[in-house]
Amino acid sequence: MAEAILMPRLSDTMTEGVIAAWHKKVGDAVKKGDLLAEVETDKATMELESYKDGTLLHVGADKGQKLQVNDLLAIIGKPGEDISTLVKNPGAGSEPQKQGQPAQQPKPAAQPTSPAPAAEKAPSVDISKMEEVILMPRLSDTMTEGVIAAWHKNVGDPVKKGDVLADIETDKATMELESYKQGNLLFQGAKQGDKIQVNELLAIIGDAAKVDVKKIVSAIKGSPVSQVTTSGPVENTKGEKLQRSEQPAKVEAPAIDQENHSGNGRLKASPLAKKLAAEKGIDLKAVQGSGDDGRITKKDIENFKPSSQPQGKAVQQQRPAAQPQVQLTTEDIPVSQMRKVIAKRLAESKFTAPHFYLTMSIDMDKAVESRAKINEVSPAKISFNDFVLKACALALKQHPKVNSSWFGDHIRRYGYVNIGVAVAVEEGLLVPVVRNADTKSLSQIAVEVKEFAQKAKDKKLQPQDWEGNTFTISNLGMFGIEDFTAIINPPDACILAIGAIQQVPVVKEGQIKIGNVMKVTMSCDHRVVDGATGSAFLQTLKGLLEEPLRMLV
Repeated sequence: MAEAILMPRLSDTMTEGVIAAWHKKVGDAVKKGDLLAEVETDKATMELESYKDGTLLHVGADKGQKLQVNDLLAIIGKPGEDISTLVKNPGAGSEPQKQGQPAQQPKPAAQPTSPAPAAEKAPSVDISKMEEVILMPRLSDTMTEGVIAAWHKNVGDPVKKGDVLADIETDKATMELESYKQGNLLFQGAKQGDKIQVNELLAIIGDAAKVDVKKIVSAIKGSPVSQVTTSGPVENTKGEKLQRSEQPAKVEAPAIDQENHSGNGRLKASPLAKKLAAEKGIDLKAVQGSGDDGRITKKDIENFKPSSQPQGKAVQQQRPAAQPQVQLTTEDIPVSQMRKVIAKRLAESKFTAPHFYLTMSIDMDKAVESRAKINEVSPAKISFNDFVLKACALALKQHPKVNSSWFGDHIRRYGYVNIGVAVAVEEGLLVPVVRNADTKSLSQIAVEVKEFAQKAKDKKLQPQDWEGNTFTISNLGMFGIEDFTAIINPPDACILAIGAIQQVPVVKEGQIKIGNVMKVTMSCDHRVVDGATGSAFLQTLKGLLEEPLRMLV
């Protein structure tokens, strides 16, 4: 009889797996113990063996696809068997997995859901038919509202296309807003100094005899912006037609000139016009402005013909050669399973456990001296990280409150010491565990840590290698980091961050000498460990590292 194989839970934190490779294809004979597939979990890429004989009749996902834990992974049975029932309901024909996973229960049929009662709708307004309406434009990518810094037109004033209506203060700068309509200013949506949200009514421009201002204002003010109908084309601040129902993939913000306010007879031109004139080598005195009071606008510079420039007028300043444009690019990198779980667990730890931090400087002179002598006879090279791990293990035996975990309604205190060692890999961070570290010698610890580090980089760690930690250490000293704080690795109550050993001036026996000093910072879960408890642990750790012979007793 055909049987369904479900995606097993290959780590304590695994919720889904990615098929890294299939070692059997549909139609192949399979024996117990044969390698079926490689599954990438949040911890490592692991091999999945078959626990029955037969023929591979169906695979639940192709290479590179994801499956949730307990989803259909494969079906093994006899050639020609009808497996349609198992494909639809894999839980019906699956046995408990050797990995300890329960068979998937059939999912209940989806119940038809009646739509939630719709909220009372406000009357919608089709702005696209209101040619006279000007809304507050989005003048920067992060703008949500604008402040009226100044109005350049009063109600009743005639307005031409290109005239400056108002100065708008955004989150980036104060910018001037040009009219893209022609007529009379019939309504101002806010006074100077008032705020207006993006897409709220800013002004109404048109013919006073034909436009019912009160009716337009009442219709728009009585309807939230989110409910305003914008199905038709709407003009932006440059007079271009935009279809509001479809956002373009890339929208450039409208170019807004900034006015040079001059009431003392000086030449009137916007900064953008000045910039364009400098780029093109145009003398502004030769340009006839079409704006208010002869103000020169961007359009005037663009339409200016060099032949009309007066004879004998030298270009004010030669613009330097144009610099090559740098193309700004971005790259979206898919998040691996490991990185997803790291992000989830560390965020939960940081925002759930109330962290506090204790930092201490440790004199490492004797540790440096002892390490050199021990390495002369040790079968494995001892690192300073091994010294710290051994010292932490012994200190935890003396301070069991630190060797604990928070479980909501109780605190679990461990009678053994399992120390996790953070190992950086390409996809993120793994924390293999040195078990019963207090009972192992420095050379045993050194060999085990090196093996774990290599297995982590080769993605060969097994669940038993990273589960069961009671305390964690993280060392960035090899990168020259002096000190740092680490996020607690659940379910631990503490994590120790180890900095680099530095040669610094220290006072010994009343004299200034050069000493080897290492800073360590312990992050503590205040629900489990108090400041005094953590400080006592660090004092014991300091004593062991400053007199390393005590670790050998």
